[in-house]
Amino acid sequence: MSTGAAEEITLTKAGSATDGGPDTGPAGAAGPAAASPPARDSRTVRRLGPRRRLGLGRPVPYGWALGPLLLLALWAAGSATGLIDARNLSAPWTVVTTAGDLIADGRLQSNLATSAQRAALGLLFGVLAGLFLALVSGLSRIAEGVIDGPVQIKRAIPSLALIPLLILWFGIGESMKVITIALGVFVPVYIHTHNGLRTIDNRYVELAETVGLSRTAFLRHVVLPGALPGFLLGMRFAVTGAWLALVVVEQVNATSGIGYMMELARTYGQTDIIIVGLVVYGLLGLLSDALVRLVERRTLSWRRTLAG
Repeated sequence: MSTGAAEEITLTKAGSATDGGPDTGPAGAAGPAAASPPARDSRTVRRLGPRRRLGLGRPVPYGWALGPLLLLALWAAGSATGLIDARNLSAPWTVVTTAGDLIADGRLQSNLATSAQRAALGLLFGVLAGLFLALVSGLSRIAEGVIDGPVQIKRAIPSLALIPLLILWFGIGESMKVITIALGVFVPVYIHTHNGLRTIDNRYVELAETVGLSRTAFLRHVVLPGALPGFLLGMRFAVTGAWLALVVVEQVNATSGIGYMMELARTYGQTDIIIVGLVVYGLLGLLSDALVRLVERRTLSWRRTLAG
């Protein structure tokens, strides 16, 4: 073999090792190409799914309880170490004992039943009013011009600011309390349902026109399903607003209810009873929101979202 041919073969082998060819010697193994990890292609990233790409793992079981349990632990630790004065905030075990006494006397059940009835009536009337106004306003430009403006004005005025006027109109009985709760409920239902109607995909509307759906069928198969996500989101705000309004109206010349029990306890400086009332309100709000979210997951199971 000639010298030129031998040099050509040597250069060819060296080039193959440098380019990552089949000849992998010690020098090639120590090179930067062998040390670097293999890059992920787009197919690998797609297989990871949106949760992994965004850094979101599997949802923690009962993750919603982590925050309340942490607050409870801090409260108990502060009470046990004396950092929290019992005159300002009763210890958790004292609150539990007081709740047991109220249950044994029947006072907690009676006041809770009255509060639940007021909240349910106010929520019912408020949801019906908000849903009706949203459907009328969302399906007609003329109705939107008539309805949307006054609703936005009401949105800017807190419902609690209307209590003096409502007392003059309806007195201090149950009607005033239920109407106040309904006024705090119907605005979020209207806002989110109306937004859901206005954001329905035009492709569905065009498809309904193409297949010749009647107006009733259009409302049933396009409008109502399209507005359902917004309505359920408004319901989450509505149930919270119902309990918030209830806290206030039950402290205005009431003779029963959780708020009345708390106001009476304030008069006598019974901090433990006040905390019991706050815990009851918090649990009611948490359970109500969890119920709406459960309905939302079951009803909107066809949507592929990160929450689902």
